[in-house]
This record gives sequence, C-alpha cells and structure tokens, in this order.
Amino acid sequence: MIEKVSNLIFRVRILLAGECGRAPLYQKRFGIRFGSNIRITGMPSFGSEPYLITIGDNVTITQGVTFLNHDGGVMLLRHKYPDIDLIKPITIGNNVFLGAHTTILPGVHIGNSVIVVAGSIVTKNIPDSTVVAGVPARVVKSLDEYEEK
Repeated sequence: MIEKVSNLIFRVRILLAGECGRAPLYQKRFGIRFGSNIRITGMPSFGSEPYLITIGDNVTITQGVTFLNHDGGVMLLRHKYPDIDLIKPITIGNNVFLGAHTTILPGVHIGNSVIVVAGSIVTKNIPDSTVVAGVPARVVKSLDEYEEK
C-alpha cells in the first residue's frame, strides 16, 4: 500500500513539474534532466544511472518504459578488467511519445517529433519526425505518413 501511494505521489510531482516548469523531486535527487510539459502515465524505470538521462519538452512516457544506461554483461569480464564499465547517456528530444514497455539502450539519442511504438527496443539513434517500431526498433514511416493515415 505504501508503495502505491509513493508511486502516485511521484507521478503527481512529475506532472506538476512539467506543467509548472519546476524540477520534480526525482530530478533533484538523481539528476535526470527534464524539459517542460513531461507526462508520465505509469512508473518508468530510469535505471541505475538516471543522471545520464536527458528528456526534452512535450514528452510522454507511458507505463513500463525502461531506460538502460549500462551494459551489465561486462561484469563477466571484471576478473580480467577490474575497472571495466559500459555506461552511456540517453537523450530524448522534444515532442516524443514513448509507448508502453519500450526499452531504450545505452547511448541512444531519440530525435524530435518521434513516436516509439509499444514494446519496441531502441538500440540505435532515431531520426527526427519518424515512427519507429519493433525489436530492434526501426523506422516504419514518417510522422507525415502517420498523420495522413
């Protein structure tokens, strides 16, 4: 019950921060850089390096979206390379919709005016004004084609 109340408070703070232009509590504590008018409709996972995430203006993050800034697989090589680590930033442009259960991998830049279809895994940079879908995500149409349809 406490977790549900905590999640609700978090979502309300994010929504108010987007509408009021003030940084939400999560941003202040963990360093995520949010633009204005951020909409979060479910609890995303900002991973273990949230300070490497930048989210532009007018972005919608739906339930189950996961931001992965690291490749944990390199842990298997720590016995050979004690200092090995693979972490990279994630950047989300302006006017972006991230569909439910989307996963964004390390080093990805999603351009402006992009729709990422639910269930997609974004493994590389996404150009502006596109709709992407799939595993791995690929461009399926332009935003203009989406609008016409």
